[in-house]
Amino acid sequence: MDRADAFLETLATSGLPPLRGRRQAGDDFRADVVTRDLGPLRLAELTTPEGECFRDARSARAADSELWQIELVTQGWVRAEQGGSTAVLGPADLVLIDPVRPVRFASTASTHVTMLVPRRLLLLGPDDAARLAGVRIRGDRGPGALVSSLGRDMARCLEGFRADEADRSAAAVIELIAVALSAQLGHSRRPPADEALRTRIVGFIQARLSDRDLTPAKVAAAHHMSVRRLHKLFEDQPLTVAALIRRQRLERCHADLAGTDRTVAAVAACWGFTDPAYFSRLFKATYGYNAAALKSNKRAQMINASAARPGKDGD
Repeated sequence: MDRADAFLETLATSGLPPLRGRRQAGDDFRADVVTRDLGPLRLAELTTPEGECFRDARSARAADSELWQIELVTQGWVRAEQGGSTAVLGPADLVLIDPVRPVRFASTASTHVTMLVPRRLLLLGPDDAARLAGVRIRGDRGPGALVSSLGRDMARCLEGFRADEADRSAAAVIELIAVALSAQLGHSRRPPADEALRTRIVGFIQARLSDRDLTPAKVAAAHHMSVRRLHKLFEDQPLTVAALIRRQRLERCHADLAGTDRTVAAVAACWGFTDPAYFSRLFKATYGYNAAALKSNKRAQMINASAARPGKDGD
């Protein structure tokens, strides 16, 4: 085994996702790896010679499916290719790598920091991960600059943390990484055509709230799409389609109960709630008081206002 092969094996035994390939060998071969942990976050500072390496489907490990890999270049140049994207990285630049997908690296003699983040803590949807993998994130401005600076310094100063301090610090770093990735997505997260379609769907829902049979399936059918596609369209919104329908109906009920003399059951039925008990629970969970109390309070206000009004004869 030559020194290049030995170094690649060292990378794998250090806990980093394995790589295959060849690095330039010889008397001037310089390579090193130092790993440190900060709570659930693992960092590795690497010194690598000029060369190329890759990871294919055969070399991926099951354990690596639980991680995201962030590469930060501190010296030299690195070209990373994954998922049809190519990132040419200079000092301070970053790139997101999926450890279980094929990837290829080519670099000059360089130093860089690898950050391994548990996927359960850095939540990325499949579409967003596909857009980000193998894409250069600039490390000289915005959130990327903060992640770059932290990553470089953390690799050298992770001593003296208590367990709780390490977990809290790692959570802050992971949140900053999430901000940098979100900034990289920018306005490309949702194409304009989807924005327009979503607006039409919300209008469709608002116009049919009194329809007791209004469901996500009915909304999807009316717009000639699958229910799965409909849910995908709303996945980055505050409310799902079903929750949006419920919330809009509740708001109409609240307005009617405060402004009409109709009974609670009649108002609820008018806006699609067929089960009075379910409506009462949902109303109280949303507003903090029950629907009957809203009507009683409104009626008391009307009586008090009527009593305080001067009589026709000016009494």
